[in-house]
Amino acid sequence: MTIPILSLILLCPVVAVLLLFFVPDGRDKTVRWISLSFSVVAMFLSTWMFIAYDRAAAGFQFAEQYAWLPGLNSTYHVGVDGVGATLVLLNAIVMLTGVLTSFSIDFRVKEYFILFLLLVSGVFGSFICLDFLLFFIFFEVAVLPMYLLIGIWGSTNREYAALKLTLMLLAGSGLVFAGLIMTYYTSAVRSFDFLVLRDAGAFSSDFQYIVYPLMFLGFGTLAAVFPFHNWSPDGHVAAPTAVSMLHAGVLMKLGAYGVLRYGIELFPSGAQDWALVAGVMAAGGVVYGALVAAQQTDLKYMIGYSSVSHMGLVMFGLAAGTQMAINGAVYQMFSHGIMTALFFSAVGFFYEQTHSRNIFEYGGLARKAPWIATCFILAGLAGVGLPGLAGFPAEFMIFLGAYERFPLLTLIAVPSLVFGAFYMLRVLQRVFFGPEAGYTPKVHDIGAFNGSPRVLLAALIILFGVAPRLLSDVIAPYARELLK
Repeated sequence: MTIPILSLILLCPVVAVLLLFFVPDGRDKTVRWISLSFSVVAMFLSTWMFIAYDRAAAGFQFAEQYAWLPGLNSTYHVGVDGVGATLVLLNAIVMLTGVLTSFSIDFRVKEYFILFLLLVSGVFGSFICLDFLLFFIFFEVAVLPMYLLIGIWGSTNREYAALKLTLMLLAGSGLVFAGLIMTYYTSAVRSFDFLVLRDAGAFSSDFQYIVYPLMFLGFGTLAAVFPFHNWSPDGHVAAPTAVSMLHAGVLMKLGAYGVLRYGIELFPSGAQDWALVAGVMAAGGVVYGALVAAQQTDLKYMIGYSSVSHMGLVMFGLAAGTQMAINGAVYQMFSHGIMTALFFSAVGFFYEQTHSRNIFEYGGLARKAPWIATCFILAGLAGVGLPGLAGFPAEFMIFLGAYERFPLLTLIAVPSLVFGAFYMLRVLQRVFFGPEAGYTPKVHDIGAFNGSPRVLLAALIILFGVAPRLLSDVIAPYARELLK
């Protein structure tokens, strides 16, 4: 009997949400431990799935398919290839560490965890789903809870940020929905099944030229592709800590995943036709994000704009479309996901104690809070691509692969690494070293329980930096098959 591992992973947050509805109001401790228990199970199942994925066989594995809407040729069809397996593992990591980080939430706890786990359910469903219609539904489930999570539990300009984020993402969803309808009615097979649509290969080059931009811009908005990125830093700043971790750690990757799966794979001719435009926009995001991040005094804004730059790298690798660049882009999705989750988790820890994220209101934190300082510094060094940390193999593969296709754009984008190192080292020097200043005396170091999610993320940054084959052996077969 085959274990339906992907459905079990998806059911973890779904069952948790259903159970939370029956928890009486005020039983906050019960709510937290139910959420944590199902997060641990999801993490265990996702890790098992990632290890059990057959690297030699590659392709889609752990597939399940059941009837859902037969009149529309839409089914509950799930399966993962190297990309899906990697991103499901990433989502499980961010879910577990986000739930642990959310233990400090003390306002409307039950509603918060229901929305948080609902969002995670949507992301799991999107990464495992192989039916375009069902994928779109999961995609919306992943996006819409952000409005309430930021609007109710957020901080700086939360109403404005929540509304701006929601309107931008709904606009992107509108483009994707238009592309979905056009794809269904243009396809000779009249199916929403991704594999049927892809393998039928019946889309004309003219149709692909029209529909690919809908997919690129629709999903690319969620990936914060330049110049449709400005909702993202505001959302990061306003969101509570764990929601920022989810937002930057997995939601933005969902946008890049959509471009790859339902843009490049489904419409390869269109992707080729628009590759230069996509490359220019992505390179613009890389440079713009780094330059603006260097001018920020708010730690969350700095991380938000650096995320625009790092996600620009992902989109740049996808636009280049070489095997090396695609490997690097998917690796960057994972490495940036754990790196930025650790970033926001560390900043949230400071903010909960001082209610300040201003760089110039701290100093000497490394002596006062050495453990949390170590986590932040590690994430920062991974972000600038220090060898031995998870960011290095990703960025190296992207630039190496992209130069083959876009040599001039690559040479323009590479200096962003210098800008990145400049602003990150400036922040590390100002906040963590030198004499104690500003709010630093109010900060105490992190304890064992609160430190556990940060230590896990920090350990993964090191693990996937010194042993990149753990990830690249899963991703590489996907890129080889794609380019066939």
